[in-house]
Amino acid sequence: MNNKIEAEKELETIEINLLLEGIYRYYGYDFRNYAGPFLNRRIWNRMRAENIATISSLQERVLHDPTAMKKLFRDFSINVTEMFRDPGFFLAFRTKVVPYLREQPSIRLWHVGCSTGEEVYSMAILLHEEGLYEKTRIYATDMNEEVLKEAENGEFPLHRMQLYTRNYLAAGGTTAFSEYYSAKDNHAVFHPFLTKNVVFAQHNLATDRSFNEFHVIICRNVLIYFDKILQNRVYHLLHNSLSPSGILGLGSKEGIKFANIVNSYEEVDPIEKLYRKIK
Repeated sequence: MNNKIEAEKELETIEINLLLEGIYRYYGYDFRNYAGPFLNRRIWNRMRAENIATISSLQERVLHDPTAMKKLFRDFSINVTEMFRDPGFFLAFRTKVVPYLREQPSIRLWHVGCSTGEEVYSMAILLHEEGLYEKTRIYATDMNEEVLKEAENGEFPLHRMQLYTRNYLAAGGTTAFSEYYSAKDNHAVFHPFLTKNVVFAQHNLATDRSFNEFHVIICRNVLIYFDKILQNRVYHLLHNSLSPSGILGLGSKEGIKFANIVNSYEEVDPIEKLYRKIK
């Protein structure tokens, strides 16, 4: 029985590797170094949705049907976000990073894996309240072009505003959160001034290179979906994109402790995963 289970697992691994290799060669999307459990869940969810019995059959479909590939691509995209997500992070940013930013004549901030943009708008609000937004350029990137369009629209479900207001206040918000949006049907439409200094652009951490030098890089809850090989590649990409004394912000389940660039940083806030580049 154990031999049969092991053989099935080995076959599944082979099929997944062939699927990812086929996608990379034909479409140019590189998911080959994403974390195995994450890929497994998303692939099987897509198979159930498509009523497909084998991974090989899924491979055949996505290579011959761009619509099927589009659906799988969306499955592989990480779109879990909310405004002022993990309020403690934004509060620590206000108290420990903003003083450093005040010293800069201009600020370049890279928000990696921005998804539908809630955290980008959160950062714009924070910088606005601290009097820094006018001298800031935010580069908000994601590999998924569809979610970038949603981010640019700046419309979010109205029913989520209660949660977002709580997050905002816990993050040290200084005014009424409702001042930043107007209600339209079932959506909250955020004011256009929040994106006047934001550049939304497609960027894939697995395949693309650095495109500028930044005072701050926010890459939260993205690395957990990568294997160690891709994680280290991305750590080096982010490190090479940070200016001297630049700030790196990671997600609550991430950290540089076991990365091979750990000695290049000092902790600004170890709990909220804020680090300063020292070499």
